[in-house]
Amino acid sequence: MHKNLRLVYITIQSKDEASKIGRGIIEQNLAACVNIIPGMTSYYRWEGQVQSDEETVLLVKTHTSKLKDVTDYVKEVHSYECPCVISLTLAEGEGNEEYLNWLLSESKNL
Repeated sequence: MHKNLRLVYITIQSKDEASKIGRGIIEQNLAACVNIIPGMTSYYRWEGQVQSDEETVLLVKTHTSKLKDVTDYVKEVHSYECPCVISLTLAEGEGNEEYLNWLLSESKNL
């Protein structure tokens, strides 16, 4: 029943930018809910060099039918050249069923 729900993990340069992107996702009816988690430290390799940055995590809870639109929106407005946008499937029976039912209901109505 919940196989069509997705949790989208996005890393963003700042809390302000995450707020703008997250609010835009909700305002454009692309997701039922977003969460912003500031204060993450990331280490990664970019253009052959090891990099380190403070970032903010944006979690987007949506229906699979909105995934491409969420990804396209993030790529359009994100400050990174190659933003991290990763979708994870929310599996049935793995969490609060009442919440998952609400999420599915809200996501289908977008």
